[in-house]
Amino acid sequence: MTRLSRDDVVKAVDRADDVTIAQIIGTGATVEELAEAQAWLANDEPLINDLRPLAQGRVRELVDILSELEEDGDEEGPAGPGSMSTPS
Repeated sequence: MTRLSRDDVVKAVDRADDVTIAQIIGTGATVEELAEAQAWLANDEPLINDLRPLAQGRVRELVDILSELEEDGDEEGPAGPGSMSTPS
């Protein structure tokens, strides 16, 4: 199990800026831990049903960083249909 490199993070995480990449690498996590964190974010129900303990340690740190990135992306995302005001 090797620690994450910048290339690993760029390949795995969309919309990651340099600060986020540095935070992720700074956790000292491995590629496997990043994959596990992404699995928790994608859908935690199968992991809970598999009786896996909630994310802890580096995986928990990664979940926090990635969920913050997702929240930022939701705020900056394109406007949905009907969200623009129409002239009267």
